[in-house]
Amino acid sequence: MSEPDWAFPSELRPRPEEWGFDLERALGAMVLLRVEVPEDAFTAQILGTERLGNGVVIRDDGLILTIGYLITEASAVWITTAQGAVLAGHALAYDQQTGLGLVLPLGRLGVPPLARGSASRAQAGDDILVAGHGGRAHALKGQLFDKREFAGYWEYVLDEALFATPAHPQWGGSALIDAEGKLIGIGSLLVEEKHGDKDVQGNMFVPVDLLEPILEDLIKRGRAQRPARPWLGLYTTEMGNKLVVAGLAAGGPADRAGLQLGDIIVGVAGEPPRSLAELFRSVWRLGPAGVEVPLTVSRAGTRLQMRLASIDRNDFLKKPQLH
Repeated sequence: MSEPDWAFPSELRPRPEEWGFDLERALGAMVLLRVEVPEDAFTAQILGTERLGNGVVIRDDGLILTIGYLITEASAVWITTAQGAVLAGHALAYDQQTGLGLVLPLGRLGVPPLARGSASRAQAGDDILVAGHGGRAHALKGQLFDKREFAGYWEYVLDEALFATPAHPQWGGSALIDAEGKLIGIGSLLVEEKHGDKDVQGNMFVPVDLLEPILEDLIKRGRAQRPARPWLGLYTTEMGNKLVVAGLAAGGPADRAGLQLGDIIVGVAGEPPRSLAELFRSVWRLGPAGVEVPLTVSRAGTRLQMRLASIDRNDFLKKPQLH
């Protein structure tokens, strides 16, 4: 995992005079995360065993906020600061519900934190700054083009995600910064979204507001103190008005229950879900992890009734080790 060798052209980089805050200090809060994951980890085939992304220092003690998929099942984490210092870190927590992750540096970073703001105050059309590790060469002035629900095929829903342009593939764990110089979101995915009658490519960011209610729990316990949602290991996609099984987690509840690729999900506990988000919410309403989930699926024109024994997704994942 080498240092990123890309850089934005100088004319696209933010200039200090354009912003009403200390730009260099804000960019200095960004760190590079190199993550190693065991080959037999559940997420290794999907996300790889060597991962590279960004994080942002959010407290004086050096605590780093990032996107959780970078650090899930990590066996080793290495942190590089804007000053070039490299030290080990510990994957402290990954909250499946929000998608956010925390890394604890195993030593003093000496990096001033970036203050957290609130995504609730941001509006579509606002100018924003997106920043990764690497100073102004890895920072870009952009625009918040939408705030709306987001559903991911991996059984993930945000009530209100942030979408920003211009799009860039290197924004995993990056900081979405508002005009006041405060952190309002963490970079997740490169997406193509409908915006009016146009297809717009941009990046989805997780609102930082979701961290506040669970931060102390994540620090003290490594997970939020709320019941785990039922997980089915079911990768579903919307095809027109149909919800189609596009993948199965090997050995997961859906796989064990006999679901197959191409099955169409037409009911959860007897109710027809009309969207991906509604499908997942219908499952979660049945109870916490461990609840039995009745699904109705259509397979080659035949309706089948299936009962899935849900589990806690974290039970499938390797736990981080503190060395």
